Amino acid sequence: MILKNIRVPLVGILAFCVITAAAATRTEEKKPPRHGIKQPHPMHTPSKEYILYKDWRQPVEARVEDLLKRMTLAEKIGQMTQIDRVNITSQIMKDYMIGSLLSGGGSVPKAHATPKDWVDMVNDFQKGSLQTRLGIPMLYSIDAVHGHNNVYKATIFPHNVGLGATRDPELVKRIGAATALETVATGIPYAFAPCIAVCRDPRWGRCYESYSEDHTIVQQMTDIIYGLQGQPPSNYPKEYPYMEKGKVLGCAKHFVGDGGTVNGINENNTIIDWNGLLNIHMPAYLDSIRKGVSTIMISYSSWNGVKMHANRDLIINYLKGALKFQGFVISDWQGIDRITSPPNANYTYSVEASVNAGIDMIMVPYDYKGFISNLTLLVNKQVVPMSRIDDAVRRILRVKFIMGLFEKPLYDYSLADKVGNQEHRELAREAVRKSLVLLKNGKQPNSPLIPLPKNTTRILVAGKHANDLGSQCGGWTIEWQGMSGNNLTKGMFKGTTILGAISSTVNPRTEIIYSENPSTELINNNKFDYAIVVVGEPPFAETNGDSLNLTIPEPGPSIIKNVCGSVKCVVVVVAGRPLVVEPFLQDMDALVAAWLPGSEGHGVTDVLFGDYGFTGKLARTWFKNVNQLPMNVGDQKYDPLFPFDFGLTTNPIPKDY
Repeated sequence: MILKNIRVPLVGILAFCVITAAAATRTEEKKPPRHGIKQPHPMHTPSKEYILYKDWRQPVEARVEDLLKRMTLAEKIGQMTQIDRVNITSQIMKDYMIGSLLSGGGSVPKAHATPKDWVDMVNDFQKGSLQTRLGIPMLYSIDAVHGHNNVYKATIFPHNVGLGATRDPELVKRIGAATALETVATGIPYAFAPCIAVCRDPRWGRCYESYSEDHTIVQQMTDIIYGLQGQPPSNYPKEYPYMEKGKVLGCAKHFVGDGGTVNGINENNTIIDWNGLLNIHMPAYLDSIRKGVSTIMISYSSWNGVKMHANRDLIINYLKGALKFQGFVISDWQGIDRITSPPNANYTYSVEASVNAGIDMIMVPYDYKGFISNLTLLVNKQVVPMSRIDDAVRRILRVKFIMGLFEKPLYDYSLADKVGNQEHRELAREAVRKSLVLLKNGKQPNSPLIPLPKNTTRILVAGKHANDLGSQCGGWTIEWQGMSGNNLTKGMFKGTTILGAISSTVNPRTEIIYSENPSTELINNNKFDYAIVVVGEPPFAETNGDSLNLTIPEPGPSIIKNVCGSVKCVVVVVAGRPLVVEPFLQDMDALVAAWLPGSEGHGVTDVLFGDYGFTGKLARTWFKNVNQLPMNVGDQKYDPLFPFDFGLTTNPIPKDY
């Protein structure tokens, strides 16, 4: 049937449109928030006055310029200021128009804080920012360097020194994605990762934060940026910051040369010519920028005597000029304080030198009032030009617009169950088994000890590190320096120790005797089929980890001598770098570098007992003695105990072995 010449009154059409629009609005309101982020704050709802920077449909650069021209000097300097959450309130955020907050190592809402606790805290601070005149949302950041490592029950992945041994950029990308998801679940959109230092001397206390002594491996591992931020489409502008919804901002650090200081001393001087800096320490920054990294952190160290936090040639002229980096540059924790010696000898000069050098966001965790007043004075006196302030704020706003922070500044609890979930723990376990390097397997050719048999009568497990989740994870775990032991009341997380993994892997009828430091009587009075000795370093971070001798702390060496002299033994070294093992090597039947494996001890037993084969390769040269250091692959004098890229392989064995 054909209907024609039907007339509908205009008022009826209008009524139909209104009803349809209302229904569509109600349908839209029922949709759940995406990516664990709440819907737009009321400040973003349409108003009679059109404000360009609040219109998400406008180009990013147009929004940046519109907002920038509306800002006062106080509002601009507020955007350049980043402070720690300690003793900060939403009212302070409003009064000082602070642009960014962070949680330093151990700076948490409360002990055993849940994802909900984190979200509530971040949202409370954010509400203070949204109540300012222009309603510019603040950016919350955290050191999520091997998982969301400040957070109770989060997944703790191996530190970078182990990930470099995997030679697996795709694995690292997946770790970045898992870390981003757990970080977003707590309401935090910015992670200070990855560290792309090229550690050239293992005496450096941050060497475990480096993927390798070889820049080509570090370059490959910058794929973690794709996991953290998402991967820009092929037509995306080069050198432009990028972040997908539901991801986090990344931060390539520490620019530049932090892994090359004299004698590996933290925050020291890197002495190298321009070509050396370009060829060793700079390449990973080029890769990071090309992959869309949004922020870059400046190093505490100096280059040929010039503090990096005051190095205008490298920050403004090279990083922002030659490399065309369009994201923002951030200082390290109280980094500008170190410009003078002693620190803060002339704080006004430190503010002047750092901002004029090109640093856009200044991490002043405590004395934000002093920073703000000093920078205000310097601008008013024209010591720091307004053009430099505008460049800094323009970059910060650009990143905030790109990440969608203006549209969805508040988070909800919808992703809380992603923190420490089983899928991420399985990924961490995979990373552990791929990172382990088998350095020795048998005292005689064709007499391997590994894979270890599961069906046996009695085994000895020795060494504190076998039953120490904190030492297994290392620094930057719950606390800045990390913590030893398994005491959950101190805020530790869930995970599996190596001892626990051994117990659940061997045959239930196998007797396991564990001793931190077994006596001669214990060894002689029991017939052990073999022993697993787990020794290594205590947790540490940064300067506290600097070491000129790199020896295994006692009683580790004594345990090796006592046990391996009497029982077939495999020694597992849990440490953030190669240590002195040559004096004990002849006593060992097998030697495994486990690095700092994180929360999943089962990854160690997966390869020890042959469920998977050893595949890891050294991304660091293993020296004979510290007098050889620094010694890196390609050096003219190269005489290592185990060379770069060394690693024995094994094949998986049948399950019933």
